[in-house]
Amino acid sequence: MKYPLLMALILSGSAQAETVFVTLEKDNALAVVDPVAGKLLQTIDIGQRPRGIALSPDYKYLYVATSDDDTVKMIDTETYLEVAQLPSGEDPETFALNPEGDRLYVSNEDDNLVTVIDVFKQQEIAQIKVGVEPEGIAVSPDSQWVVSASETTNMIHWIDPATHTIVENTLVDPRPRAVSFTADSTQLWVTSEMAGTLMILDVKTKQIIKTIRLDIPGVNADKIQPVGVVIDKQRRWGYVAIGPANRVAVINAQTFEVEKFLLVGQRVWNLAFSPDQKRLYSTNGRSNDISIIDLERHKV
Repeated sequence: MKYPLLMALILSGSAQAETVFVTLEKDNALAVVDPVAGKLLQTIDIGQRPRGIALSPDYKYLYVATSDDDTVKMIDTETYLEVAQLPSGEDPETFALNPEGDRLYVSNEDDNLVTVIDVFKQQEIAQIKVGVEPEGIAVSPDSQWVVSASETTNMIHWIDPATHTIVENTLVDPRPRAVSFTADSTQLWVTSEMAGTLMILDVKTKQIIKTIRLDIPGVNADKIQPVGVVIDKQRRWGYVAIGPANRVAVINAQTFEVEKFLLVGQRVWNLAFSPDQKRLYSTNGRSNDISIIDLERHKV
């Protein structure tokens, strides 16, 4: 069974053209999709157990963590040829690229580490000890913070990218899965898979300012497992993928109220905006498809 875990988006051709890249963990492949036409363009063999994925700021390179190869591969987005293999530490799963595009921060879940890679020199420059089972990771848009979520320690680690040291830790709800900063770098949104919650953290104080329970009428609590989370650039709306509940929660980012739940494909895992943020794409692991959400109407 395929489990497409992560998505990246890239502009190609005209301003309206988009390409969606999806990692297929069980197929050891990368899917290239035209989301407007709803067409799979091609599938590329990429390496063993591909997981995390990201685009360089100039859209020229795609980075893919192939966990069982113990590397992050650097792929040319025009030719889809491998350019380099970056030293990621063992079993890289998720990673974050800083806004400048010169640093990758990789979660090494088995070793309880974050590996820091100099992208241009293609060298590992630091390893940071964090809590047990780090997965979710993000860099703030102002490049002031790297945050790592440790699933078993139930903690958010605030890392200074200049010194590669943990400055502060925040205890959160059990099994934090994904982390995402608002565009103004003032808030961090964190999902808790086990508690069925979304937490909003104030970046200045490093404290939780709001916890939102994602209760869905008619859906058993054990199905409510929040994972991927994204917030639009204007901080009007946030969206949370709720795994086996097959829903995406629509959150008012000003009031922190849940406005609605959108039914999507089975086992929705991660989310990505179109470049103009008029659409939201979700990867659905059990139904092996992508849902497209119209964000002006909040309809699939």
